[in-house]
Amino acid sequence: MKEALNNTVRPGLVEGHSQWNQRLRQIQPERGDVVQGSGEGLALENLYFSYDASALTLENIDLAIPAGQFVTLLGSSGCGKSTLLRLIAGLQSPSAGRLRWNGAPISGPSLDRGVVFQDYALFPWMSVVDNIAIAIGKARPGTPKAARREEAAAYLEKVGLASAIGKHPFELSGGMRQRAAIARALALGSPLLLMDEPFGALDPVNRARLQDLLLEIRENSTPRKTFVFVTHDVDEALYLSERVVIFGSSPGRVIADLPVDFPLRRDRRALLTSNAFHALRESVAETLAADTLQRLSGDSDIAA
Repeated sequence: MKEALNNTVRPGLVEGHSQWNQRLRQIQPERGDVVQGSGEGLALENLYFSYDASALTLENIDLAIPAGQFVTLLGSSGCGKSTLLRLIAGLQSPSAGRLRWNGAPISGPSLDRGVVFQDYALFPWMSVVDNIAIAIGKARPGTPKAARREEAAAYLEKVGLASAIGKHPFELSGGMRQRAAIARALALGSPLLLMDEPFGALDPVNRARLQDLLLEIRENSTPRKTFVFVTHDVDEALYLSERVVIFGSSPGRVIADLPVDFPLRRDRRALLTSNAFHALRESVAETLAADTLQRLSGDSDIAA
């Protein structure tokens, strides 16, 4: 019972900071208190993260997301939502705590976890179709080159980029580059999709089309894909999700975890005009507003 998180605190993070060392000792759970994550899905256990020793970015994040669930993270800018996605993607390591996907520890990037970040991350020297085809080749190495390009073209058509197949990223608008990045993530076939404000650069029509595409993928994929989706748009969160997790800030922490009990097959017009939708939106907005007022009152520092 004495051993605790032997491999989850980054070396050098807290050297020379006795107060921070004491804080970490207080938060490290005993081995017997840690859920072992034997079931399928995503498990975040007693998760803490800091970029330096002066302040926490994320504090005591405990989330269990069953495989096949669509979860949206809501919260103000700077509350750690994007940082949490990077931790789940394996691009950074937690300061303390554990992350597991389908029972296995997350220790680095994996094709099991597809990522769409805000910066597109397309190879500028490749055409759009080749950006998608190279991802398909990485995920399914035995696929012939012609088949990879054919499949890539089909995914580009799904996101409304059929006419841009031969273009390079610099020839596309920001919204088109974002759609190409979404097509690449879908083409990987990852069972877990991490999406950081993927529709933020899109016009309302394309945003609605891609929202419906995600719902179609969720409904038709076998087994169902798991989504962790970051947005600032409350309506988008409620339209897409089965569950909304609201983050407070300074440090980032879960302040509400709400089920979204609408039918999985969603009618946009009927849902967005329903009394149940408006009641839930009001509840979410009140929670966000209360956190904002607390920050403005000086009870917590405003995050950068």
